[in-house]
Amino acid sequence: MTLDQLRIFVAVAERQHGTRAAEALNIVQSAVSAAVSGLEGRHAVKLFHRVGRGIELTDAGRIFLREARAVLARAEAAEQVLADLSGLRRGSLRVHASQTIASHWLPRRLVAFRAACPEITVRLAVGHTADVARAVNEGAAELGFVEGEIDDPALASTAVARDRLVLIAPPSHPFAAAGARTAADLAAHPWVLREAGSGPRSVFEAALAAAGVPPRDLPVALELPSNEAVLAAVEAGAGASVLSEAVVAGKLAACVRVAAPFPLPTRTVRMLRHRERYRSRAADALLGLIQAGKP
Repeated sequence: MTLDQLRIFVAVAERQHGTRAAEALNIVQSAVSAAVSGLEGRHAVKLFHRVGRGIELTDAGRIFLREARAVLARAEAAEQVLADLSGLRRGSLRVHASQTIASHWLPRRLVAFRAACPEITVRLAVGHTADVARAVNEGAAELGFVEGEIDDPALASTAVARDRLVLIAPPSHPFAAAGARTAADLAAHPWVLREAGSGPRSVFEAALAAAGVPPRDLPVALELPSNEAVLAAVEAGAGASVLSEAVVAGKLAACVRVAAPFPLPTRTVRMLRHRERYRSRAADALLGLIQAGKP
């Protein structure tokens, strides 16, 4: 098999559509069909279900997708070694980050990196903390940015910033009124939270438990998949929430920041790198820019 076949297979798998994959790769549809058919025919395995006019990955296709991505990542890493020899005049840098970091903390730093190294293309992907750690471990990303600790001996973790959770509520909410409130008060009103397993939710639930409030007692009215959706729901009056200070800063339009009845945790933003994989000059340059406090 060839790298071109792998690239085409991954493009089709990610889009679940042959024509859109061809457009993304700037090749003709027949080349896509030939590449996929070649892989399936040579190895006597079906990678896609053809359902009506659509396609879906088979179990074999899902397993192969993970390996194909890893091979392409290693090929890019090899190319990066050669790019480094040309003194950061060309190349790419693959970065994965959790949602809050990717949406609010990292973009300004990537803009500064682009200004310093304009010939380096940065490819950013977003996922949960576990997804980011897995991508760095498997070589799909050279750098990962997450909140909190990662228990993986293969990864080196460097603290690069700090972020605090804050409690917010709409102006009409009882929490917005002056006066003291207790941890038990939190269980008496509806909440809008990120999905289970997300960084903000996990850290908040741990703080609740430490304050004597079982997280299961919290009445969750809405569970939403993004920080922006949570903020919009709070502004619409759906309930209170806890979000990253980086998300809330400068974006409070129809909600207010509230003093929490117990200290909300401060999270550490950490950069992940594989301890044994090749370290590109592009990655070193981005880390140096971040540690120097730029922008």
